Amino acid sequence: MSAAARPTPARSVLTRPGRRHRAAEVRDVRHLGDFTATPRMLWIAVLAVPIGAAGAGAAWCLLRLIGLITNAVFYQRVSTELIAPGRHAWWLVLFAPVVGGLVIGAMARYGSEKIRGHGMPEAIEAILLGGSKVQPRVAVLKPVSSAVAIGTGGPFGAEGPIIMTGGALGSLLAQFLHLTADERKALLVAGSAAGMAATFNSPLAALLLAAELLLFEWLPRSLVPVASAVAVATVIRHHILGPGPVFPVTSALHLHDVDYLLAAVSGVIAALLAIVATVLVYASEDAFHRLRLHWMWWPAIGGLVIGVGGLFVPQALGVGYDVIGAELDGSISLGLVVGILVVKTLIWSLSLGSGTSGGVLAPMFMIGGALGAVEAHIFPSVGPGFWALVALAGVLGGVMRSPITGVVFALELTHRWDALLPIMIASMTAYGVSTVLLRRSVLTEKIARRGYHLSREYDVDPLEIVFVSEVMTTKIVEFSPDLRISQALAVLNDPTDDYAGWRQQLYPVVKQGTLIGVVTRGALLARTESPTGIINDELHAEPVVTHADQPLRQVAETMAVNDVSTLPVVDRRDDTKVVGVVSLPQLLDARRRDQQEARQRERVLSIKLVRPTGSARGAAAVAEDTEEPAPRG
Repeated sequence: MSAAARPTPARSVLTRPGRRHRAAEVRDVRHLGDFTATPRMLWIAVLAVPIGAAGAGAAWCLLRLIGLITNAVFYQRVSTELIAPGRHAWWLVLFAPVVGGLVIGAMARYGSEKIRGHGMPEAIEAILLGGSKVQPRVAVLKPVSSAVAIGTGGPFGAEGPIIMTGGALGSLLAQFLHLTADERKALLVAGSAAGMAATFNSPLAALLLAAELLLFEWLPRSLVPVASAVAVATVIRHHILGPGPVFPVTSALHLHDVDYLLAAVSGVIAALLAIVATVLVYASEDAFHRLRLHWMWWPAIGGLVIGVGGLFVPQALGVGYDVIGAELDGSISLGLVVGILVVKTLIWSLSLGSGTSGGVLAPMFMIGGALGAVEAHIFPSVGPGFWALVALAGVLGGVMRSPITGVVFALELTHRWDALLPIMIASMTAYGVSTVLLRRSVLTEKIARRGYHLSREYDVDPLEIVFVSEVMTTKIVEFSPDLRISQALAVLNDPTDDYAGWRQQLYPVVKQGTLIGVVTRGALLARTESPTGIINDELHAEPVVTHADQPLRQVAETMAVNDVSTLPVVDRRDDTKVVGVVSLPQLLDARRRDQQEARQRERVLSIKLVRPTGSARGAAAVAEDTEEPAPRG
């Protein structure tokens, strides 16, 4: 019975029978799907194809430019061969990085400040905060500045700059098209992952890195375009740089059970080293910020640190692919590897804090490999370079906080597939230890220092698995369109049902059992000075509705899009029949359940000890149960 049909307004409450979910009920969810992809995803994947080609081309150009500058500065010749700086006159080793720092500082000040840093935080910031829009000048200045930094002796890698450069290329194409921010993000990350895959011939690691560190989602709408770009870039890389692994290792391994335990020990040590390196980077950055000197000059000071380190260990300068290869094939000496471990860690972390331009992965390869090469003189022999590879994976897991990416990266760099299990153990161990001991990684701390929070935990949204029928209110207040507003307010102030109507906030307006609109509590309160007004005067004739078989996530999205906090719930077969009301506080019920599962501890099973029946005491217990006299003796 509707409120208008009652003689008094005191009980204008329509009580619906309870429709809450029961375990025995079978809910029809065939209108829902595993994914939310649309055919437009395929169009974005097509657009990603030329971006993948451009990313591979950018990677090739960057590597050639690094080789050109290295040869020009340290060998005074014109060549694009990627080569280590090597041993030279002390003044050249000391001052070449300083000059490179001056050039980078000028490029950052008068070109774009976005070229400062190792590229990953800048790419993340552009994605999460900048609508995936990158300035065109960054696409040019970032690779050039990185080539200058590395070519003049900087102990950095090319992957961070190529991630930013490839992302800039993808973003530029997207900005010329009529796309959403999410579609721009997919194309930006497609360019970044393509450049990464082409640099290291690591398509799967590039795809995982994109998902874990750039996309922050695991959705077909983004993964499919990124995979398209990565595939194209890898195929092109095979033609321009070769199809083989960057650090091929072919020697046999002889693993024993104790080696798996030692892999976990190596992971713990790698985590501690990753933490030390991360702390040093940002301690250096804090020290530079305390200088009474414009940041334009900071890279030159960082270059001086690099030059001093190069005087002691020249092999620590540059990308260091030759040193990494020596670590992984076991041909490096103990004295050199200790020097690499100490000097490379110091000059990389201290100079990176100056705001120069360069990546983190190649230095982590060298530092992790050096750690493992030292461990190889302590741990049992398994095979040449084995412990260097294990520690390399551990350092990657500890620094990037992306352990699966670290595992795949190590495997694709070497094709050492028979070392999968110890690599996984080391990477996961380092990941676990570092996440407990350090809140943020070297890739995300800079974003936090700019006042933004970034969570990298991936979980099923509890709103996705709880349905409206489980939380909606079925005892609701409905109004007739011709009911006086004064009467409606009297119903809301009725204490009989503990002011349930007052808490409802949104009221279906029903005529002859058919929903014709809704009225809000605020609209009723605004008409308190017009007692002769009727509900129909404040009627919203086209209400936003939902259904009992909808997941709460879709309800939350509907509320956000329409700027409402309460929705009428209507029958799936008849949208004019109201079955309940769902409001924003009820959506929190799913969150409360999720928190309860995470925090509430309980013992589900217990073990009851049963005494053997062969003893006299046990026999007496059995006899007591069967009401028969117990045997004696």
